[in-house]
Amino acid sequence: MERRGNVRQFFGMSKQGNLKEAAKGLDRPQMILLLSNNEQFEEHVQGLEALYPGVPSIGCIGMGYDTHVVEHGVVLIAYFDGIVAAANVLEEVSVMPVKYIERLEQDLRKVNGSHRDTVCIDFCAGNDACVLTTMHAALRRQDISLVGGTGDAGKVSANGKVYEDAVAYALVRNQRGRVKTYKENIYQPMDEHRFIASKTDKKNYVLGELNGHSARQVYQDILKVTERQILTQTFQNPFGKLNGDDTCIISIKEVQGNALVCFRQVNDSDVLVLLKLADYKEVVRDTIQKIRADFPRPSAVFSVNCLFRYKLFTEHGYMQEYLKEMSALGKHAGLVGYGEHYNDQFVNQSMTCVVFE
Repeated sequence: MERRGNVRQFFGMSKQGNLKEAAKGLDRPQMILLLSNNEQFEEHVQGLEALYPGVPSIGCIGMGYDTHVVEHGVVLIAYFDGIVAAANVLEEVSVMPVKYIERLEQDLRKVNGSHRDTVCIDFCAGNDACVLTTMHAALRRQDISLVGGTGDAGKVSANGKVYEDAVAYALVRNQRGRVKTYKENIYQPMDEHRFIASKTDKKNYVLGELNGHSARQVYQDILKVTERQILTQTFQNPFGKLNGDDTCIISIKEVQGNALVCFRQVNDSDVLVLLKLADYKEVVRDTIQKIRADFPRPSAVFSVNCLFRYKLFTEHGYMQEYLKEMSALGKHAGLVGYGEHYNDQFVNQSMTCVVFE
């Protein structure tokens, strides 16, 4: 474990899913993030609490990484030295996440942080857009940023217990420095292809029509792809939802008749634009430069990279190079997510991260 600045970030892993091997060398952590495979998730959650009783922790099912991706094992990312942390869960998120918001409000008082030094990291098991709106309402009173992602299989953990239909969160305050969050988008708009969405089904993330025509047919006609090719073409050409100067990326999940089912909610009258892949290597270099300008000596970086980005980078032979470039910032580790969170935004095919000074 290398020291850079004040906060220290530990990364441990086992490709075989051996929790004790992953925890080797981890002494007196103050906050732990667990990334596990589906088969061993509950065993790992219980084992972690037995190894580090009472230490705040959250977990989800998903791949983790530092300089390499651990595809099917267990990863521990932990923080110690110079932090104050709290972890908990909001339950029944598909029905009413606000029911448990007092837990987050209490933890905010306990951590006693500000936008300058505190971040909220979350792992969600569903209903992401509603959850993020609910959490943001509490976090914005102190202007605290949120970074996180959706795990697999509808399960998360907090403090040694497994939950379904829930969001697990960790508040981490840097006692001796700043924190700052970033969002990276490797796509650019095809401005000639803007649409008004209609015939949407918010609950099931269905996009029925674009400018009054079948969403499936519009996508196929513009990009000259077959119906079967749509699900791989979305790596190159997702949709973007325009929100002021910002663009939220929306990936296509499946075809449903003449409609498209997406990985996040689309509403009637949303303004969408078709996106195309930019020079992603240049975008990554720009992100690293921005971070370096803000933090000449970062202590740690935690990021969430979309599963589709992971697949795209792997297909293009870039994933290892990407992780190597990010590791030049210092200690870098993260989660391959099924949807990325940035403050109150639920986005796809993006990278979000928090940097600790």
